[in-house]
Amino acid sequence: MSQPEPASSELPCAYGEPPLQARLRATADDFRVEEILGYDADGQGEHMLLWVEKRDANTDWVARELAKFAGVSQVAVGYAGLKDRHAVTRQTFSVQLAGRPDLDWSAFPHAEVKVLAATRHSRKLKRGALRGNRFVLVLRDIHGDREAAEKVLQQIAVRGVPNYFGEQRFGREGGNVAQARAMFAGKRVERDKRSFLLSAARSHIFNQVLAARVEQGAWDTPLDGEVWSLSGSRSWFGPEQFNDVLAERLARADIHPSGPLWGQDEPPTSGDVGFIEREVAATNSNLANGVAAARMDQERRPLRLLPKDLKWRWLEDDALELSFELPAGAYATVVVRELART
Repeated sequence: MSQPEPASSELPCAYGEPPLQARLRATADDFRVEEILGYDADGQGEHMLLWVEKRDANTDWVARELAKFAGVSQVAVGYAGLKDRHAVTRQTFSVQLAGRPDLDWSAFPHAEVKVLAATRHSRKLKRGALRGNRFVLVLRDIHGDREAAEKVLQQIAVRGVPNYFGEQRFGREGGNVAQARAMFAGKRVERDKRSFLLSAARSHIFNQVLAARVEQGAWDTPLDGEVWSLSGSRSWFGPEQFNDVLAERLARADIHPSGPLWGQDEPPTSGDVGFIEREVAATNSNLANGVAAARMDQERRPLRLLPKDLKWRWLEDDALELSFELPAGAYATVVVRELART
C-alpha cells in the first residue's frame, strides 16, 4: 500500500518551530514579485521585450493572450519563468514581430494585465534566462511571539534558510510526486507533462536529502565528502576536504554545500554526504531509478539560500511586511516558512 507524500509543512525548519501563525496572500497585493533579467533590451531586432504587470493571472495564459493580440503563433512568445498566479507580478515577455511594425500595447484587452513598457530586442526570451526575483510580501492576522520572530529574522539575514523546493513544484496537495511514481510504474502521461513529473521526482529527493541535513544541523556547514556549489552558477566541484580556503569562501557565500538533482550514474559525493544521499535515493528507489532511466544527468543544487537585502517592518500589530531578493529557482515561501505557519 503506497504511503502519502509528506507535505512541505512537515519538512524540518532550521530555527525550530516557527514563532508565528499568519495569513499569506490575503489579497494579491500582499504577494508582489518583480523579475530581474540581469540585462536590458538592445533596442533593435524583430522581437519586442514587454515589461508586463499581471494580477491574479497565469503566466502561460498571458503568453497565449499576447500571441492572439499580436496575431502570431504561441511559439513566437517567450518568457523567462513562471510567476505566481495569486499575486501581483512584473515580468518580461518577448513577442516576435518579424517584418511588422510596433503595436499599440496599451490596447491589450485584459484589465488584469498591463503592458508597462515595450522595447525592440534581437533575441527571443528563453526559459531560465533571468538573474532572480524581488519580493514584497505581507503576512496578516499574525499570532505568536513577536520578539522570537525578530530573532528568527535576524538569523535568516545572516545565515539564510534551507533551499527547499517550494510546494509549487509539487502541484496540488503534492500530487506531482505521486503521479511521477505512477508514470515510472508504467502509467502513460501526456508528453508535455512528463518534464514536470521528472522535475517533481528530482525535487522530492533533493528535499528529503536537505531535510536530513537540517535534522543534523548541517545544511549550511560541511560534512565529510561534501560537493560544493558555486554561488550564482550551476557549476560545482568536489568532493574536497574542508580547509581554511573553503571556510573563507563559505563564510562570504561564494560557495554552498550542495544536494543532488538525481540522475543516471552515481552522485559525486562520498563519506557522510554520500551515505545520506544514497540512503534517501534507496528509500525513494522508484523515483531515483525513474529519473536515471530517463537519462537525466546528476546535477547539484545549493542547500543554503541567502535572501539578499532582507528587510522587514511591522505595519500593524498583526501585519508584517518582508522584502528581499532571491536568485532564479528559489522560492519565497521557503523563507516565510521559517518564520510563520501560513
